[in-house]
Amino acid sequence: MTSEPVSLAHALASFEDRWSPRIVTAVNDYDVRVAKVEGEHLWHVHDHTDEFFLVLEGELHIALREPAGERTVVLPKGSVFTVPRGTEHKPHARVPTEILLLEPTGTLTVGDRHDEVPGHVDATTGHVLT
Repeated sequence: MTSEPVSLAHALASFEDRWSPRIVTAVNDYDVRVAKVEGEHLWHVHDHTDEFFLVLEGELHIALREPAGERTVVLPKGSVFTVPRGTEHKPHARVPTEILLLEPTGTLTVGDRHDEVPGHVDATTGHVLT
């Protein structure tokens, strides 16, 4: 964590990787991460934590498998959504999209249980912003 302000625009301009978050700061035991996303991620579940999404640019779709059935939420720019722990979900973006995530430090981007990880997905706990 830095003692100086962090420009999210500069942080996002510092990398091109998709589905590979960068840690911009920490709050208590949580990482604040930014990511560029496009295309599909993978079905996954976080067994012990909720997952918070804020769309900074673009539009994010999150498919959810819930007890009542499957549905998709659409998050336009400026929207937030929290996927409850234990909910199987699959984010995807039809256009280049920039998001901010709030997750406990060490949380894997592919969750605790997931489909096979495709080559374009960086299964990580977040990269330190350089």
